[in-house]
Amino acid sequence: MSEIVPLTRSQRTHRAEPAAALEDVTTVHGFAEDFEAVLDDTSVHRSTIGCVIPAYNEEESIAQVIESLLGQTRVPDVIHVVVNNTSDATVKLASQYAGPHEVVTELGEQFTEVFVHDIGKNPDKKVGALNYGYTLVEGYDYLLGVDGDTVADAKAVEYLEAEATSDTRIGGISAIYSIDDKPIKGSLAKFLTTGQRSQFAAFNLHNLLRGRNMAVLGGQFSIFSTHALRDVMKENHQSTPWVKDSEVEDSLLSLQIKSAGYLTKISPFARADVGGMTTLRALDAQQVKWTYGAIELMWPGQRGDTKGQPFHPNLRVRWLEHFDMLMNMFVRIAFVTLLAASLSIGAFVFSYWWLIPPVVAIALNTRMALTMHNRNTRDVLFGLTLLPAEIYMWIRCSHFVRSWTRFLSRKKVDNWAMQAKAERGGGFGHWTPLILAVAVIVAMVAIWMMLPVMVQSTVLWIGWPIVGVVTVLQTLSMFFKLIRRHHGYKV
Repeated sequence: MSEIVPLTRSQRTHRAEPAAALEDVTTVHGFAEDFEAVLDDTSVHRSTIGCVIPAYNEEESIAQVIESLLGQTRVPDVIHVVVNNTSDATVKLASQYAGPHEVVTELGEQFTEVFVHDIGKNPDKKVGALNYGYTLVEGYDYLLGVDGDTVADAKAVEYLEAEATSDTRIGGISAIYSIDDKPIKGSLAKFLTTGQRSQFAAFNLHNLLRGRNMAVLGGQFSIFSTHALRDVMKENHQSTPWVKDSEVEDSLLSLQIKSAGYLTKISPFARADVGGMTTLRALDAQQVKWTYGAIELMWPGQRGDTKGQPFHPNLRVRWLEHFDMLMNMFVRIAFVTLLAASLSIGAFVFSYWWLIPPVVAIALNTRMALTMHNRNTRDVLFGLTLLPAEIYMWIRCSHFVRSWTRFLSRKKVDNWAMQAKAERGGGFGHWTPLILAVAVIVAMVAIWMMLPVMVQSTVLWIGWPIVGVVTVLQTLSMFFKLIRRHHGYKV
């Protein structure tokens, strides 16, 4: 455990070497050789790290976030908490940690100072807070971005710095994200959290197996080279690293860092727990904001400042994600529709072949749960029983439909404000897909009942083979993911 001792300003004269405690990590087996080489050849470069925490109404978590940073084996050289648009006690709670600190860890004595900035009303929200923080740490070697509800493992900063300093091509490195579900109460909240943990696990593992190339350097806990950020600003004629006209500021910055010739990576060791969404409306608002922002980056002509768009290397992953989601929706909706239609005229014939896709899905979901670093019984049951994972997939499909509908409607919506409202318990938009689904089902049933038997049989004769072919392709895709080597990675 780290011992934290407040200091006077005159006592801050030196700090410990950042990577001295990594010598034992190379004994961990099963990880890619490239990272083990990084740990073996860690540079003695004494880098400097400035941490920026954009905070909005984070009174429930801000103290724990600051304590986790002060408890790091490699403490940031300075910590700036940038509070914006807040209406709670975030400033008061964060201010209790303001001032210089001496932190004694296994690496020796380290010194840092915490500053709390209340910038008041900020129309640019999180982006404005991040850019404000950047001006405070632009002279440091690295900017560590930490969300106001993200708590990292004790060695997270140490691992991130060790790899960042080992290769000047690296523009940014993200930690592995998950959600700490131990404090979660309530059946629905636990179910949604488990679904999000599984979603994060799949996302992290996908990036790790892509040579640890990260499509999105999530702002929850990522370290950025300030040299890379300056190159991004110069190349894109920006006065700040983050721009305010994007719904997904971290995705856009990741694209720009990649376009500037830098690597965007994910660490196989650094871990951080982010804040999860515990209600349907909050989860809906968050996922719609993320998906809507991704669509804006992907869609031709929407982001003229994104080089290579819409087929930027980072965006190819997004296109595949959206195509997979579209296929997931098609198979589920088509299967349920054709099954109901077949039963209505007594034409359904059961085949054991239909059991293969769910069996493969269970095996894949279970294997994914077993790769989780801090898995629990709920994570494993989520994969084994299939039903919870299937329900969560339908929920994700509703987010997908809402996002594309909002984008194609060209209706201007402040998705940041919508998410904040949802997290406060306001709004009913998350019920829209269900209402539309009921209306569509009623209409389809009415139309189906009016069709002649010959037409009904023809629809089934054409529909089932199409669904069968798509299902076979999806099952093969799941099978190849199931048998793919994970190289010992834990997410």
